[in-house]
Amino acid sequence: MSNVVTRFAPSPTGHLHVGGARTALFNWLLARRQGGRFVLRIGDTDALRSTPEFTRDILGALDWLKLDWDGEPVYQSRRLDIHRAYIERLLAQGRAYWCHCRPEDLETRRQAALAAGGKPKYDGRCRDVGLGPAPGAVVRFRGPEEGETGWTDIIKGPVSFAHQELDDLILLRGDNQPTYNLAVVADDIEMGITHIVRGDDHVNNTPRQILLYRALEAPLPKFAHVPMILGADKTRLSKRHGATSVMAYREAGYLPEALINYLARLGWSHGDLEIFSLEEMRDLFDLAQVGRSAGVFNPEKLNWLNAHYIKGTDPATLGDLVWPYLAAKGYARPPEETLAKIMLTVRERGQTLPELAAKADFYFPDLPEMEPAAAAKFLTAENLALLKELRGPLSEPGLTPQAFEELLRGLAAAKGLKLSALAQPLRVALTGRTASPGLFEILEILGPEKTRRRLEAVITPEI
Repeated sequence: MSNVVTRFAPSPTGHLHVGGARTALFNWLLARRQGGRFVLRIGDTDALRSTPEFTRDILGALDWLKLDWDGEPVYQSRRLDIHRAYIERLLAQGRAYWCHCRPEDLETRRQAALAAGGKPKYDGRCRDVGLGPAPGAVVRFRGPEEGETGWTDIIKGPVSFAHQELDDLILLRGDNQPTYNLAVVADDIEMGITHIVRGDDHVNNTPRQILLYRALEAPLPKFAHVPMILGADKTRLSKRHGATSVMAYREAGYLPEALINYLARLGWSHGDLEIFSLEEMRDLFDLAQVGRSAGVFNPEKLNWLNAHYIKGTDPATLGDLVWPYLAAKGYARPPEETLAKIMLTVRERGQTLPELAAKADFYFPDLPEMEPAAAAKFLTAENLALLKELRGPLSEPGLTPQAFEELLRGLAAAKGLKLSALAQPLRVALTGRTASPGLFEILEILGPEKTRRRLEAVITPEI
């Protein structure tokens, strides 16, 4: 067992975003590739915005993507005593101090600093006064005032921040709640996290967290900051670009294998390969192969991958996946074997599960919904006369593909027609549309009785 320990620490203040899912994936891949541990920590310290619903969404999304974690999920809100103990330790060492400045006074001084051309950072007024606890008081970290803090990022390379750019970070708020940066560092130390892989929107937090590690004399983890995911307009991916949450893609009929494959390739590459199973990714993944540039989300590429995985899905399994979209229309579920046969006829005709349902829905009602343009073009008087001649033979049970082909070719030849001139009116009569799976597959699945009823429905009494 490797000593590598990674973590995914989402805040349950919203649904799991695809960017967060990619971060979870990279942490999972790194841990699994090294034979280490992958820890899930729920950052639910924001009591006002964190909800059980969002927590369930995160757990459900990770489970759907098959990103399993080691042990039970850790809830940060249950570790406040640990966080406060770390703050007491920093106070005792003189690496933190109490600050009594009121928020309105801080804002006034920040505005004055800006007006004078300075930086709107804390001016250190309480830094060396030796204050103690008081109602509404906060605890600040005593950061170095000169020099710089840097690290070699696994993805971004060397990064450094001048200490003059950093504030004396608040560790404990006036409501006695530890802040994000303190809680994260305390928990990462306690949980033995060795590699922190997260979005590069956290880069500005990293020097502050490194200073806390050093003040606490704790081993420093390795950092890797993953570039953001952008929309087609090169702005940060958001709802205006379409679905952004993992479960929204599930509801829209995407397979987890397709989404996980796409997210992995959105920043990571291994040669020219495009298709990876989760197991193949695990065996090949290397953080050094993650690019430094932001990935642009391409829905068409995701659709292509989803179609690939749909085509490779067992028909019976695919039937189970597609059925909810058909059941929503009130159809009765057919026998498993029949549903699997239906899936075989449509699984290469759609890119999402709802598209497959739309391609297959003509099988289920007693009579199909007729496209007006298709009926007007193909269900003419001459064609209805031809269909009347086919009604009896096609209603016979046990029609083989060979017999069906001979029947159609024989009638077409007798009438001096091309085979397509007979096949297309038959297709419209049976399916209500001009594009469908093969006619024999349709006849086999519909069966002779349903075939007869559909033909009789379009043949007028006058013929």
